[in-house]
Amino acid sequence: MLQIGESAPEFETETYFPEKKEIKKIKLSDYRGKWVILTFYPGDFTFVCATDIEALMGSYDKFLKEGAQVFGISEDSVFSHKAWCDTSPRVSKSKIPLIDDYTKEIAKNYGFLDAKGYQAQRGLVIVDPEGKIQYEAMFNDGLGKDVRHIYGAFMGLKVLHDTPEGEGHMCAIPADWTPGESPLDINVVRDIGKL
Repeated sequence: MLQIGESAPEFETETYFPEKKEIKKIKLSDYRGKWVILTFYPGDFTFVCATDIEALMGSYDKFLKEGAQVFGISEDSVFSHKAWCDTSPRVSKSKIPLIDDYTKEIAKNYGFLDAKGYQAQRGLVIVDPEGKIQYEAMFNDGLGKDVRHIYGAFMGLKVLHDTPEGEGHMCAIPADWTPGESPLDINVVRDIGKL
């Protein structure tokens, strides 16, 4: 996997946009200035993956409102993505663009390609507006994504990104933080051992 704060690997590939029913070539750098959430999944026409897309779609407009674009990525072609959107009861309601990684280069460059080199493992990456990786998670393919956690992590990262730190202070997001709550304003000398 990549390091937090490292530049997210650039890619250019075809993407299926289900809302407009169109295929368009995109680059990650096209989205510089926005947050980008890349949700990796093993494949179209699979069971847990459809629930991931459906759950993310439930918060899709909230992500967009907060300046984030969500993309799904698997080692399927845009034609497979389109067929999945046309036939799956869960995925057919989605507006989430699906990235073609038929060559497996994106999954490989992000460290999500499985050990046999067949498919992406289930996971997620959050890229900040400057193109730096701020969050990575990879987990068992049978475990669906917790969108409440993903949204909370994104919003916490956004607060950290947007909060200026005064001299000798740091902004931090405590455990179990909920979007809308204040972050911690820590005096790095005075507050040692007080939290």
